[in-house]
Amino acid sequence: MSNMLTTGASGLLAFQSALTTISHNIANSSTPGYSRQSVGLAANPADATGQGWIGNGVAVTGVTRAYNNFLYAQTLGTTSGYNQLSTLSGLAGSINNLFGDPSSGLSAGLQQFSQSVQSLANAPSQTVGRQAVLAQAQTLITQFKSYENTLGQLDATVAGQLDAEASTISSLASSIASLNQQINAASSQSQQAPNDLLDQRDRLITELSQHVSVTTVPQSDGMVSVFVGNGQPLVVGTSAATLVTGTDAFDSGQPRVLIQSPNGNVDITGTLSGGAVGGLLQFQEQMLTPAHNTLGQAALTLASLVNSQNAAGLDQNGSPGGPLISVGAPKVLARTTNTGNATVTAALAATVSGSPADLGGLTASDYYLKYDGSQWSLIDTSSGVATSLSASGSGPVTISGAGLTLTVSGTATAGDQFLVRPTRGAIAGLTLLTTDSTKIAAAAPLLTGAAGTNTGTATIDAGSVPSMPAWVRSDYTLRFTSATAYTITGTNGQSTSGSYVSGQPISYNGFAVTISGAPQTGDTFTIRDNAGGAGDGRNALALAGVLNAKVLRGGSQSLVATLAAYVGTVGLQTSQAQDGAAAQQSALTSAQAAQQSVSGVNLDEEAANMLRFEQAYQAAAQVIKVADTLFQTLMNSVGRG
Repeated sequence: MSNMLTTGASGLLAFQSALTTISHNIANSSTPGYSRQSVGLAANPADATGQGWIGNGVAVTGVTRAYNNFLYAQTLGTTSGYNQLSTLSGLAGSINNLFGDPSSGLSAGLQQFSQSVQSLANAPSQTVGRQAVLAQAQTLITQFKSYENTLGQLDATVAGQLDAEASTISSLASSIASLNQQINAASSQSQQAPNDLLDQRDRLITELSQHVSVTTVPQSDGMVSVFVGNGQPLVVGTSAATLVTGTDAFDSGQPRVLIQSPNGNVDITGTLSGGAVGGLLQFQEQMLTPAHNTLGQAALTLASLVNSQNAAGLDQNGSPGGPLISVGAPKVLARTTNTGNATVTAALAATVSGSPADLGGLTASDYYLKYDGSQWSLIDTSSGVATSLSASGSGPVTISGAGLTLTVSGTATAGDQFLVRPTRGAIAGLTLLTTDSTKIAAAAPLLTGAAGTNTGTATIDAGSVPSMPAWVRSDYTLRFTSATAYTITGTNGQSTSGSYVSGQPISYNGFAVTISGAPQTGDTFTIRDNAGGAGDGRNALALAGVLNAKVLRGGSQSLVATLAAYVGTVGLQTSQAQDGAAAQQSALTSAQAAQQSVSGVNLDEEAANMLRFEQAYQAAAQVIKVADTLFQTLMNSVGRG
């Protein structure tokens, strides 16, 4: 009887545990991160008798959770990937909207400025047209500054979000470490896995993957270690690291993510990916910094082209044109750990003639200028590609490369580095230098012509003044003394002679003309100072076309084309981020569904299990009742005897 009673009681207790677990599943069917639990049952060891082995009922072997490590890791990865692309696509839209609007974008502003100069070229003596050019130039400068201000606001947004992300990650890491301690203590106490605590820890790690990509390593004591980046420990056992934000080694204001350690903060920005942090860093590196630099490159190019062309003409007072637009100079920041006392200044490289051809080497990249103890190198911060350099000077060293002239003063030591930003500071100094419309040099400096009595077939071009400072202003007459020789005489009494080759420029006293064809002896050409050419709009016409001059990318691309290409690149990056986010969201949904199919609570299944174990419980209770009835019958029989 006792065996029957014990066996029935074991079933009653086992089925009660099963029903309690099923109730727990149902109660948590909507709890985020909860994994379905089930009771493990096993037969108790049987007793050997002469009639065979007689069973002793059932025992609960443990309560396990439905869990698949592969599906969990897959969910972590897709969660991290989706949140990175989602963050990136949201921020990318800001850049795309800023530059991509065809009616109000920067390209439209440049076009409107060019059109105002074109109108001036048609009526160079009219004050209204000249004032319209200055007004349009100021509007364009205001647009540049507005764009830079918007980018600055995005800088602040990224910095603020990174700071918030670092705080959130640190808090989650601390909570995971605390759960590690609780799980270890519970496991040691009961020798069973505390399923609910494990679910809570997994949920926190999943939440952590929304912020940054993580790697987990289970430990034999039930705890789990969590790593970020290239294996930087975030959680080890019951210890959690703290993430903070700070600036880089050049104190450039670029936000960095640091992990605190006993030996000081370690910059791990370059190793982090995934999650919102990965999206913020990707946006900062691939879109925000290039936007700043491209905008600065456009401003530098605009100022150089406009100033150079204005300097090539004469203003309304008959004087050589001066600069119309100022722009900020390139910036150089020394690394805070440099041990030498060297300082570096940077300027746009200038050609001998002062033409904008030096813009060909100017890029939208930042550079590291490094000294190894004997030589300098200039490394693109994004691509890591070294730029060809030339150095000269035994005192202050002059280094040329990437469209820049770098001057090193003082003494550098091996390992010293500088961050060179060729274009980043351009907008800060972008200013219209004059409100005097007479300063626009609409007129070409020279008037050339051929004498009506010439008998040869030679013709002369409009001429130019490559170097205004070298130009000796006067009216000149060029006379051929033979078909292959000429003399030039100025009204100032200066003269020269030379040999003639058709199509070859003839230069003298700072001006240059080109004569082509076959002259005859005695043929005469005039080269006059156009000081009184108030109605001449030839230089204004040239000024209207400078935005289409191929001066960038080694002389292969114009400012307008470069901006158009950049707008296209931004649009493509935005589209790729949005498409990637959509694809990653689909992958995340699939991964979560796969995980739920294993770990999720199915209410229909739980209802069926509840009915099954309820019936089993009732049957076990009936066994106990039968055992009791039999025992009472036996006792009554013995009592009557």
